[in-house]
Amino acid sequence: MNRLIMTTALVAAGAMPAFAQEVSDNVVKIGILNDQSGVYADFGGKASYEAALMAVEDFGGTVLGQPIEVVTADHQNKADIASNIARQWYDTEQVDAIMELTTSSVALAVQALSKDADKITITTGAATTELTGAQCAPNSFHWAYDTHALAVGTGGALVDQGGDTWFFLTADYAFGYSLEEQTTEFVESKGGTVVGSVRHPLTNPDFSSFLLQAQASGAKVIGLANAGLDTQNAIKQAAEFGIVQGGQRLAALLFTLAEVNGLGLEAAQGLSLTESFYWNRDEASAEFGNRFMERTGVMPNMVQAGTYSAVLQYLKAVDAAGTDATEAVSAKLHEMPVDDVFAQGGTVGANGRLYKDVYLMEVKKPGDSDIPWDYYNVLQTIPGDQAYISPEDSGCPLVNG
Repeated sequence: MNRLIMTTALVAAGAMPAFAQEVSDNVVKIGILNDQSGVYADFGGKASYEAALMAVEDFGGTVLGQPIEVVTADHQNKADIASNIARQWYDTEQVDAIMELTTSSVALAVQALSKDADKITITTGAATTELTGAQCAPNSFHWAYDTHALAVGTGGALVDQGGDTWFFLTADYAFGYSLEEQTTEFVESKGGTVVGSVRHPLTNPDFSSFLLQAQASGAKVIGLANAGLDTQNAIKQAAEFGIVQGGQRLAALLFTLAEVNGLGLEAAQGLSLTESFYWNRDEASAEFGNRFMERTGVMPNMVQAGTYSAVLQYLKAVDAAGTDATEAVSAKLHEMPVDDVFAQGGTVGANGRLYKDVYLMEVKKPGDSDIPWDYYNVLQTIPGDQAYISPEDSGCPLVNG
């Protein structure tokens, strides 16, 4: 199987006890499973693995007197490959928890497998609300963002900023439909109007005809209900048409700092998007961002910072539970507040959703960026209880029986 697998063990200096009854196999092992070679390699990728290592180091390298080990693999955005890796990790490598899980199909498959295996998952890289909705699981958690938060932030909040007429460029498959549908709901709930939409093929190289329709619509906001290279190509070509310079806004419904860096400010300027973390938002996030940059060469986006938080909180829960047993650790993850560089005063709902603030961002003009990676103006802070579906309304059977 063509995949990348890495492993590292981090052990604090000093003598280690020969045996600790509280920790199975005398080691706490965490797996970071994501895309490390495909279209989402910058979205999370190997940098998420480094974020996990940072969390282990910041925690102290051991928990309950035992070493912490982090393993990682590339799932190639394929649910079957991801499931095979997860099964191997659980059956033969004694992995206790799997995290990151970029792409929704992968996350749903591994979460279901983990439920049967009585293991913990904490998803930071996938978007679907199904993870904490109809397919929620007692030992599974959703940490960094989801499609509902993106729709609230980039949809509803932009209407509050004056963007009350919308036109959608939508990828012609289920992910695009969901983004358009959820964003439309929030635009209209705020009194906005959708004046039109057009669907484009997946991995579409030429957006000129679609952008001309969006431009002619006169909509204040052009919503990009797509992802990856499709979003980047649409933004590049929108710059060539002078759409932002002409007074219309581009709203990328799934875009992060990594993709902005890949495009450059000249093409991305004026773009509106939602993230749950920005490295230059305050002193603590800047300190974390600079440490992350030293070891990865990039500043962290919400997926990578979310992975740091997920690993750190998991280790805190193991320590508080006095064991790495799944049920006890899961109970602590539900009970404990989340206070770290990613989330301040965060809480975890009965459906496994982390509730924390998210931020509506606008990408700066090139002349307004003073330092490298200083790409965003924070337009609005959206509280977690507004950004995410409540446990009671999520459709999670664990909440409503």
